[in-house]
Amino acid sequence: MMRGAGMTPDPTSERCTWCGAEVDPYDGFRARQEPGARTAVLCRLEHVVPWAMQGARWEAAEAEETPVAPETPDICARCGQPLTDARVTLTRHRGEHRIPDSFCSVDHMARWANAGGRYAR
Repeated sequence: MMRGAGMTPDPTSERCTWCGAEVDPYDGFRARQEPGARTAVLCRLEHVVPWAMQGARWEAAEAEETPVAPETPDICARCGQPLTDARVTLTRHRGEHRIPDSFCSVDHMARWANAGGRYAR
């Protein structure tokens, strides 16, 4: 996010892995694949689909990043199957709140996002 009169980039923001837009730490989505500690930042839920279709380009997780939170769901949000330690987590950053959803694969995460995500009917 650009801040102030000089419009300098916010040093705490990240870049969307799909489109390159700045993503404030209190906004957007963070995907994480375990094991392997790979991450992606997505500014909008809609960017999950093309990002996954183009091969899901991941970044290596930084050493100080925390592992998957204990409150992360243990079932796939798409198919309802129990998850093992191998999982993909998509966490919505909304202000100070973190809203995680877990998946058994990137494909299931993309299908879930394409259907409208958590609040789809």
